[in-house]
Amino acid sequence: MAHGRARDERKERQWRCWIDQWRASGLSVRAFCARRRLATPSFYHWRRVLERRAAERAAFVPVQVLAEAVPVQARALEVVLAGGWTVRVAPGFDTATLRQLLAVLQEGGPC
Repeated sequence: MAHGRARDERKERQWRCWIDQWRASGLSVRAFCARRRLATPSFYHWRRVLERRAAERAAFVPVQVLAEAVPVQARALEVVLAGGWTVRVAPGFDTATLRQLLAVLQEGGPC
């Protein structure tokens, strides 16, 4: 808790979502904030706060190793986004198209 105040989970989720959208957008912080009508100093403040909180979390997560059923080079990637979206990406994907898709999903996401 900062300054003796309780965390506002709703506000934290909203800023986490905006920061994820900014990362996927390819825009500068200033351009993203202008487009979303966000205060740039608030954006930088929340980015620092959330990065610090993420660093405080446990560094290890449980994993389950599955038997190799498909050759590695033929397997698609699966990306599960914070908002619950799942994106499956085939080998040889176009990076620019994926960035654009992620930005669209984040803009229309659960924020």
